[in-house]
Amino acid sequence: MNILQPVPPRPQNAGGPGGGSQRDSLRINHQIRIPRILVIDQHGTKLGEMSPEEGRDLADTAGLDLVEVVPSARPPVCRIMDYGKFKYEESKKQRSRPARAEIKTITLRPKTDTHDLETKLAHARKFLEGGHRVKFVMRMRGREQAHLDMWEVKMGEIVSALSAIATVVSPPRLEGRTITAMIEPTAARVPKA
Repeated sequence: MNILQPVPPRPQNAGGPGGGSQRDSLRINHQIRIPRILVIDQHGTKLGEMSPEEGRDLADTAGLDLVEVVPSARPPVCRIMDYGKFKYEESKKQRSRPARAEIKTITLRPKTDTHDLETKLAHARKFLEGGHRVKFVMRMRGREQAHLDMWEVKMGEIVSALSAIATVVSPPRLEGRTITAMIEPTAARVPKA
């Protein structure tokens, strides 16, 4: 008596490791085996419902491929197109997506020394030149909380020191035990991605 059950094979088109994405799993030409399909030509005109053989013949006369673009529809929608060019355009779109600007956080203390403050401002300049937003966070402890207005003014001075290359997104404001401010690069200084 066999206790072990056979393990079903893993689907090949799974999105995980080793599997392709949905775009990689498009069926083309002779891979389309369903009896009836809806065909759209290369100009976007709906040609109607027909067999895959008739669709392949139309694609061959145009020198193109028959590609199943909506397999979940009934009947599945197939388009006559240049599949190689389609794949190239898709990969080009993937490569040309601009990098998202990150929010870089710089943490300060109310009694941060001037030299340390200059170093943190230099880091902020580098982040702004890279096209990122910069969030300044000043954390206060104990008796430092008694002079909130003084630290808020100090945060305003820090932000104004970068006013030549940045614009203020949110001015210094008190949030519990912290004072936060956010700046972003001016529109003219944002690098093209």
